[in-house]
Amino acid sequence: MTAASAILFSAIAMTLIVGVRYLIVSGAFALATRWRFPGLYAGLDPQIRREIRWSLASAAIYGIPAGVVAWGWQNRGWTQVYGDLNAWPLWYLPLSVLLYLFAHDTWFYWTHRWMHRPRPFRIAHAVHHASRPPTAWAAMAFHPYEALTGAVVIPLLVFAIPIHVGALGLVLTIMTVMGVTNHMGWEVFPRFMWRGHLGAWLITASHHQRHHEQYRCNYGLYFRFWDRVCGTDRGVGSFEGK
Repeated sequence: MTAASAILFSAIAMTLIVGVRYLIVSGAFALATRWRFPGLYAGLDPQIRREIRWSLASAAIYGIPAGVVAWGWQNRGWTQVYGDLNAWPLWYLPLSVLLYLFAHDTWFYWTHRWMHRPRPFRIAHAVHHASRPPTAWAAMAFHPYEALTGAVVIPLLVFAIPIHVGALGLVLTIMTVMGVTNHMGWEVFPRFMWRGHLGAWLITASHHQRHHEQYRCNYGLYFRFWDRVCGTDRGVGSFEGK
């Protein structure tokens, strides 16, 4: 197999992985929603079908650069991803996860806030906000332009910040779960994660729901740090007893 064919195969494989991961995780939380709040998504079938179409298109945009970088890591040693636990001290494992999450959150905050400027919003971000209310299927429902801004983050970080392959898997898992649960329309996490001292810095559905209601606030992904620093934090919303 030539290098070009191998890269193409890796890109296709990663696209399938991202797409299937989306269907499994969003589908699981959608089923949980149906069980917990049977009527919450009533009448939203056309919206959900649209969310799935946009999300599967986004899966390709996320999968292609990830597949190219994965090939380069395995065959050319391009990245800072390592497999030997002894390559870095064990204390660095959780630190690397936090570094990735904070870097991703920083990129997301500023690109997301930029997406709310009139022209980028009209061209691209309006696709995501067309979900009213968002559902568990909306996590990747992006216009291709917006999907591109999200697709490059992790592939770029692996060139800059060393991380164990297992820790990288944890980062991707957190990214997937938080992306879905932030859009479910109800709060899946315990109260201490969105109220009190810890909740003052973490983002869950209660925080992100207010963004979808008011638009000009609560732009973060994992942490409320940049919203607090920049004065765009409007606190948590409610789900009327959910």
